[in-house]
Amino acid sequence: MLELKGVSSQYEEKVLVLRNISMLARKGITTCVLGPNGAGKSTLVKTIVNINRPKEGQVLFSKIPIEKMKTHRIVKMGISVVPEERQPFPKLTVEESLRLGAYFVNNSKVIYQRMENAFGLFPILKERLTQLSGTLSGGEVGMLSIARALMSEPKMIILDEPSIGLSPLITSRVFMAIKDINDRGLTILLIEQNAKKSLSISSYGYLLQKGEIIGEGEVENLKQSEIVKKAYLRGK
Repeated sequence: MLELKGVSSQYEEKVLVLRNISMLARKGITTCVLGPNGAGKSTLVKTIVNINRPKEGQVLFSKIPIEKMKTHRIVKMGISVVPEERQPFPKLTVEESLRLGAYFVNNSKVIYQRMENAFGLFPILKERLTQLSGTLSGGEVGMLSIARALMSEPKMIILDEPSIGLSPLITSRVFMAIKDINDRGLTILLIEQNAKKSLSISSYGYLLQKGEIIGEGEVENLKQSEIVKKAYLRGK
């Protein structure tokens, strides 16, 4: 569904952050990209949706080149992103924030049903419906960010570090919800440092280090990889 072919990306200082990235996120499965801080994970997300335009290479969504498209057009094609900086609109209620995710939908019954689907994943949000988003806990903000992204009913969702800043208990709940979302048929690209959790819910994975893909494979093979064991799994 999403394919990168030889993608390189840089910022204004003209230092390449991503170098010759080729990867495929297949339809209907969860694909994870694992990497430490500074590996280029967030740059990868920004490059996919053309917040940061690729210097070289192609980005294809459903076989359509999108690397020169405006970000809002990419979103309308069916890609929703939950960024690492998942700050809510603090003065909007939870309900208003969710409705914002369905901005292009005019049918109130459709919006209501999508909200109910979101509450099925994150029941706490229904309890917080009239609460200001800026007063939510970190875990609740993470849940709201994912739920808001789902309100557009995307074809694919990209999650950038969904576990960052969360307690182990809330992290487990979020990953269970991500698995549930994928089980419902939504394609997921999961960008994470938490290898153990990511590999437990993914089908295929890539290892990103210093802006380059240094390994890839089916998750069962990655779990046995010495690179993964040494960098991510030992002692965890």
